[in-house]
Amino acid sequence: MRLRLHHHHDGARVAYREAGTGPPLVLLHSLGLSHREWEPVDTLAERFRVILPDLPLHGDSEDRPRHPYSPEWLTEVLVGFCAEVAGPRPYVAGHDLGAELALRAVVDGSLRPASLVISGTRLHRPVPGSAGRVAWRAVASLGRIPGLDRLLSHGAGAVFRPALGERLSAQRNPAARDLIRHAFADVGGNANRAQAWSKFVRNWPFEPQRDLLDHYPGIDVPVLLLWAQDDPSSPLAAAQQALDLLPNAQLRFLSGTGFLIAYDDPVGVARELIAFCG
Repeated sequence: MRLRLHHHHDGARVAYREAGTGPPLVLLHSLGLSHREWEPVDTLAERFRVILPDLPLHGDSEDRPRHPYSPEWLTEVLVGFCAEVAGPRPYVAGHDLGAELALRAVVDGSLRPASLVISGTRLHRPVPGSAGRVAWRAVASLGRIPGLDRLLSHGAGAVFRPALGERLSAQRNPAARDLIRHAFADVGGNANRAQAWSKFVRNWPFEPQRDLLDHYPGIDVPVLLLWAQDDPSSPLAAAQQALDLLPNAQLRFLSGTGFLIAYDDPVGVARELIAFCG
């Protein structure tokens, strides 16, 4: 797939790939990864015009520290991208960070997709507070300090090694190693990205988003909650609670899948997306 670029009105670039023809389907990846997270479900291109962006701070997309990288800014960039590249009323599916940004855009009314697929995200709950995640936030915030930015960028590649991909896969899929390798290929020595990530971790709300419980009943687009059975970072209980409040939603979960749901069961993910989005 050929690399393409969308430019937001403030100059921020969003790199993306696309394949297939048909109704537009935008697939949004999770925190720290890239568009390649969705590559195992390549059969979707037989039914849809599949659009795979790298979110800002990820892959080949914007990472200059002059942008705020706040939830509001990231949502605005996503909405602008969908409007210009995918057109009106695309199907939108997101995992983890991608799902959270899409949900924010739907809640504030700036995005109205034909259908919304939410997979493996915290929803209204706090970001899981594992020791590793807490340490990452603390270290990443130091990227704003001159001199430490470049040092931290080199350290990221040493910490996020390809073996992490297999640990994120319930099936221990070895192909997930390449996903991590690609996600961090250009991080080492990139001081700009370290500074931008520092902005992100300082601006992103990691506390519970309880206000979503009030917003769920007002979401009138069809919603599919597509959950992995064995992903401790996204408990099924949160999805079940949201299901009770969303007026037009269904919950499906795939057995034998972990955080990298598309790597653990690409056939199941494609089947659910096709059945839900048509």
